[in-house]
Amino acid sequence: MVRFMEKGLFITFEGCEGSGKTTVSKYLYNRLKEEGYDVIYSREPGGVDIAEQIRAVILNVRNTAMDPRTEALLYAASRRQHLAEIVLPALKAGKIVLCDRFVDSSLVYQGYARGIGIDKVWELNQFAIDDCMPDLTLYYDVDVETGLSRVRSRGEMNRLDSENVEFHKSVRKAYQMIAEKYPERIVTIDSNRPLREVEEESYTLLKKRINRYE
Repeated sequence: MVRFMEKGLFITFEGCEGSGKTTVSKYLYNRLKEEGYDVIYSREPGGVDIAEQIRAVILNVRNTAMDPRTEALLYAASRRQHLAEIVLPALKAGKIVLCDRFVDSSLVYQGYARGIGIDKVWELNQFAIDDCMPDLTLYYDVDVETGLSRVRSRGEMNRLDSENVEFHKSVRKAYQMIAEKYPERIVTIDSNRPLREVEEESYTLLKKRINRYE
Protein backbone atom coordinates (compact mmCIF):
# COMPACT_ATOMS: atom_id res chain seq x y z
CA MET A 1 0.00 0.00 0.00
CA VAL A 2 1.37 3.41 -0.98
CA ARG A 3 1.57 5.81 1.95
CA PHE A 4 0.56 9.30 0.85
CA MET A 5 1.23 12.45 2.83
CA GLU A 6 -1.03 15.43 3.42
CA LYS A 7 1.57 17.63 1.76
CA GLY A 8 4.72 17.05 -0.19
CA LEU A 9 8.06 16.91 1.58
CA PHE A 10 11.29 18.19 0.04
CA ILE A 11 14.51 16.68 1.44
CA THR A 12 17.94 17.58 0.09
CA PHE A 13 21.38 16.07 0.64
CA GLU A 14 24.55 18.16 0.65
CA GLY A 15 28.24 17.58 1.17
CA CYS A 16 31.76 17.88 -0.18
CA GLU A 17 33.14 15.46 -2.74
CA GLY A 18 33.35 11.98 -1.29
CA SER A 19 31.05 12.72 1.63
CA GLY A 20 28.83 9.72 0.89
CA LYS A 21 25.65 11.77 0.42
CA THR A 22 24.74 10.06 -2.86
CA THR A 23 25.16 6.56 -1.45
CA VAL A 24 23.17 7.40 1.67
CA SER A 25 20.39 9.25 -0.16
CA LYS A 26 19.87 6.30 -2.52
CA TYR A 27 19.76 3.97 0.48
CA LEU A 28 17.08 6.12 2.10
CA TYR A 29 15.07 6.24 -1.13
CA ASN A 30 15.04 2.45 -1.40
CA ARG A 31 14.17 2.02 2.27
CA LEU A 32 11.26 4.46 2.09
CA LYS A 33 9.94 2.74 -1.05
CA GLU A 34 10.07 -0.60 0.75
CA GLU A 35 7.99 0.95 3.54
CA GLY A 36 5.38 2.03 1.01
CA TYR A 37 6.00 5.77 0.82
CA ASP A 38 5.27 7.67 -2.38
CA VAL A 39 8.84 8.89 -2.86
CA ILE A 40 10.95 9.98 -5.81
CA TYR A 41 14.71 10.42 -6.10
CA SER A 42 16.56 12.91 -8.24
CA ARG A 43 19.80 14.89 -8.43
CA GLU A 44 21.36 18.23 -9.29
CA PRO A 45 22.62 19.28 -11.67
CA GLY A 46 20.49 17.01 -13.81
CA GLY A 47 17.45 14.88 -13.12
CA VAL A 48 15.71 15.68 -16.43
CA ASP A 49 16.97 15.72 -20.01
CA ILE A 50 17.64 19.46 -20.40
CA ALA A 51 19.25 19.69 -16.97
CA GLU A 52 21.41 16.63 -17.69
CA GLN A 53 22.66 18.30 -20.86
CA ILE A 54 23.66 21.34 -18.80
CA ARG A 55 25.32 19.02 -16.27
CA ALA A 56 27.48 17.54 -19.02
CA VAL A 57 28.77 21.03 -19.87
CA ILE A 58 29.40 22.04 -16.25
CA LEU A 59 31.33 18.93 -15.26
CA ASN A 60 33.26 18.36 -18.50
CA VAL A 61 36.97 18.28 -17.61
CA ARG A 62 37.77 20.10 -20.85
CA ASN A 63 35.84 23.21 -19.78
CA THR A 64 38.59 24.66 -17.61
CA ALA A 65 38.08 28.12 -19.14
CA MET A 66 34.55 28.39 -17.73
CA ASP A 67 34.00 31.71 -15.95
CA PRO A 68 32.68 31.37 -12.36
CA ARG A 69 29.59 33.44 -13.15
CA THR A 70 28.89 31.32 -16.22
CA GLU A 71 29.12 28.27 -13.99
CA ALA A 72 26.70 29.81 -11.46
CA LEU A 73 24.22 30.71 -14.21
CA LEU A 74 24.35 27.21 -15.68
CA TYR A 75 23.66 25.64 -12.29
CA ALA A 76 20.70 27.99 -11.77
CA ALA A 77 19.30 27.19 -15.23
CA SER A 78 19.63 23.46 -14.61
CA ARG A 79 17.98 23.90 -11.20
CA ARG A 80 14.98 25.72 -12.64
CA GLN A 81 14.31 23.08 -15.28
CA HIS A 82 14.62 20.32 -12.71
CA LEU A 83 12.22 22.10 -10.36
CA ALA A 84 9.68 22.73 -13.12
CA GLU A 85 9.68 19.18 -14.42
CA ILE A 86 10.27 17.07 -11.31
CA VAL A 87 10.23 18.71 -7.89
CA LEU A 88 7.28 21.10 -8.01
CA PRO A 89 4.82 18.65 -9.63
CA ALA A 90 5.84 15.92 -7.16
CA LEU A 91 5.39 18.18 -4.15
CA LYS A 92 2.03 19.32 -5.44
CA ALA A 93 1.02 15.66 -5.68
CA GLY A 94 2.01 15.09 -2.05
CA LYS A 95 5.11 13.02 -2.75
CA ILE A 96 8.36 12.89 -0.79
CA VAL A 97 11.19 14.27 -2.94
CA LEU A 98 14.77 13.26 -2.14
CA CYS A 99 17.28 15.36 -4.06
CA ASP A 100 21.06 14.93 -4.20
CA ARG A 101 22.17 18.61 -3.99
CA PHE A 102 20.17 21.82 -4.32
CA VAL A 103 20.75 25.55 -3.92
CA ASP A 104 23.14 25.20 -0.97
CA SER A 105 25.66 23.66 -3.36
CA SER A 106 25.67 26.83 -5.45
CA LEU A 107 26.09 29.00 -2.38
CA VAL A 108 29.19 27.13 -1.24
CA TYR A 109 30.82 26.15 -4.53
CA GLN A 110 30.20 29.27 -6.63
CA GLY A 111 29.32 31.78 -3.93
CA TYR A 112 32.14 31.06 -1.50
CA ALA A 113 34.77 28.80 -3.07
CA ARG A 114 34.66 30.59 -6.44
CA GLY A 115 34.55 33.98 -4.72
CA ILE A 116 31.41 35.36 -6.36
CA GLY A 117 29.78 35.98 -3.01
CA ILE A 118 27.14 33.92 -1.21
CA ASP A 119 24.62 36.77 -1.26
CA LYS A 120 25.04 37.33 -5.01
CA VAL A 121 24.58 33.66 -5.81
CA TRP A 122 21.57 33.52 -3.51
CA GLU A 123 19.99 36.48 -5.34
CA LEU A 124 20.69 34.83 -8.69
CA ASN A 125 18.99 31.64 -7.61
CA GLN A 126 15.87 33.36 -6.31
CA PHE A 127 14.69 33.68 -9.90
CA ALA A 128 15.26 29.97 -10.42
CA ILE A 129 13.76 28.51 -7.24
CA ASP A 130 10.93 31.04 -6.69
CA ASP A 131 10.96 30.54 -2.89
CA CYS A 132 10.97 26.74 -3.10
CA MET A 133 13.28 25.61 -0.30
CA PRO A 134 13.82 22.20 1.31
CA ASP A 135 11.91 21.17 4.42
CA LEU A 136 15.08 19.43 5.61
CA THR A 137 18.68 19.35 4.43
CA LEU A 138 21.07 16.65 5.58
CA TYR A 139 24.66 17.86 5.32
CA TYR A 140 27.36 15.19 5.32
CA ASP A 141 30.54 16.60 6.80
CA VAL A 142 33.79 14.82 5.96
CA ASP A 143 37.48 15.64 6.23
CA VAL A 144 38.68 16.92 2.86
CA GLU A 145 41.51 14.40 2.63
CA THR A 146 39.14 11.52 3.42
CA GLY A 147 36.58 12.71 0.90
CA LEU A 148 39.09 13.15 -1.91
CA SER A 149 40.59 9.74 -1.17
CA ARG A 150 37.15 8.20 -1.66
CA VAL A 151 36.71 10.08 -4.93
CA ARG A 152 40.07 8.94 -6.25
CA SER A 153 39.23 5.34 -5.37
CA ARG A 154 36.21 5.56 -7.70
CA GLY A 155 38.52 6.24 -10.62
CA GLU A 156 36.83 8.79 -12.90
CA MET A 157 36.92 12.40 -11.68
CA ASN A 158 34.89 15.34 -13.03
CA ARG A 159 35.92 19.00 -13.33
CA LEU A 160 34.99 19.89 -9.74
CA ASP A 161 36.57 16.75 -8.29
CA SER A 162 39.83 17.83 -9.92
CA GLU A 163 40.04 21.20 -8.16
CA ASN A 164 42.93 21.70 -5.72
CA VAL A 165 42.76 20.88 -2.02
CA GLU A 166 42.37 24.53 -1.00
CA PHE A 167 39.23 24.80 -3.13
CA HIS A 168 37.70 21.78 -1.41
CA LYS A 169 38.65 23.15 2.01
CA SER A 170 36.81 26.36 1.12
CA VAL A 171 33.76 24.32 0.12
CA ARG A 172 33.73 22.51 3.45
CA LYS A 173 34.19 25.75 5.41
CA ALA A 174 31.24 27.33 3.56
CA TYR A 175 29.01 24.33 4.23
CA GLN A 176 29.80 24.57 7.92
CA MET A 177 29.01 28.29 7.90
CA ILE A 178 25.65 27.77 6.21
CA ALA A 179 24.74 24.87 8.50
CA GLU A 180 25.43 27.08 11.50
CA LYS A 181 23.35 29.90 10.01
CA TYR A 182 20.29 27.73 9.26
CA PRO A 183 20.15 25.12 12.07
CA GLU A 184 16.36 24.83 11.78
CA ARG A 185 16.72 23.39 8.27
CA ILE A 186 20.22 21.93 8.00
CA VAL A 187 21.34 18.98 10.13
CA THR A 188 25.03 18.08 10.10
CA ILE A 189 25.99 14.39 10.02
CA ASP A 190 29.56 13.20 10.62
CA SER A 191 30.32 11.07 7.57
CA ASN A 192 33.86 10.20 8.57
CA ARG A 193 32.25 7.24 10.33
CA PRO A 194 31.38 3.81 8.87
CA LEU A 195 28.68 3.96 6.21
CA ARG A 196 26.19 1.86 8.18
CA GLU A 197 26.26 4.30 11.11
CA VAL A 198 25.72 7.25 8.77
CA GLU A 199 22.82 5.50 7.04
CA GLU A 200 21.06 4.70 10.32
CA GLU A 201 21.42 8.22 11.72
CA SER A 202 20.15 9.64 8.43
CA TYR A 203 17.15 7.30 8.46
CA THR A 204 16.26 8.26 12.02
CA LEU A 205 16.42 11.97 11.22
CA LEU A 206 14.41 11.56 8.04
CA LYS A 207 11.66 9.49 9.64
CA LYS A 208 11.38 11.99 12.49
CA ARG A 209 10.70 14.73 9.94
CA ILE A 210 8.27 12.59 7.93
CA ASN A 211 6.28 11.78 11.06
CA ARG A 212 5.55 15.48 11.53
CA TYR A 213 3.65 15.55 8.26
CA GLU A 214 1.78 12.24 8.30
